[in-house]
Amino acid sequence: MARIVSIHSYRGGTGKSNLTANLAAAIAAQGKRVGIVDTDIQSPGIHVIFGLDEGKVNRALNDYLWGRCAIEEAAYHLPLPRLPAGGAVYLIPASVKTGEITRILREGYDVGLLNDGFQALIERLDLDYLLIDTHPGLNEETLLSIAISDVVILILRPDRQDFQGTAVTVEVARKLDVPRLLLVVNKALPSLDPAALREQVEATYNVPVAGIFALCTEMLELGSSAVFSLRYPHHPYTLEVRKVAEKVMA
Repeated sequence: MARIVSIHSYRGGTGKSNLTANLAAAIAAQGKRVGIVDTDIQSPGIHVIFGLDEGKVNRALNDYLWGRCAIEEAAYHLPLPRLPAGGAVYLIPASVKTGEITRILREGYDVGLLNDGFQALIERLDLDYLLIDTHPGLNEETLLSIAISDVVILILRPDRQDFQGTAVTVEVARKLDVPRLLLVVNKALPSLDPAALREQVEATYNVPVAGIFALCTEMLELGSSAVFSLRYPHHPYTLEVRKVAEKVMA
């Protein structure tokens, strides 16, 4: 049975899309079929990390939401290197066209279609995992994504604003009876003690920390132009991504 995983953050700029992309690659490396849906329709961008040429994107999630196509018609197979037999990654991007984004902002959309689309993708692409790259904050779409997920990963940076916002999101996730809730701390200063930081975060939220990622110059230099773990397969960031993947797949 497929597992739905939402990757969420209370604020933008936490590295949510990068973690989603790297997590998808790590799970696919275990021979799993993985789908990714970019539901950050107001500010899409995960397609850039995978090098998907915007000029070749004929269909997007927006087209499905407006009834122009079946959702699997907006799925793009990503030919990631060194995947074992059975491993595959599919991306359903959101449109980067100005008109499509402004229409969403102006008119909204039927959020119930998302759930129907998620289930259709799982069935028609025979997925083992469906990763949802959500829009930051709390709105109708993110509440739906959280509510239907088997696993919710909340990403936060070690600063006061993120700590307060994440507390609200954790409370909402608990009220929605999410089966598994995991925290990921990203962009931590290298000078911080990971063990002490883990203890502090877990004590604050009473939620297990699946991974702690230190701010690194290689990630900044890459600038979301590629999947980090494929470019740096032996980097500490990549090793931590694999640990998070193991917890998601446990």
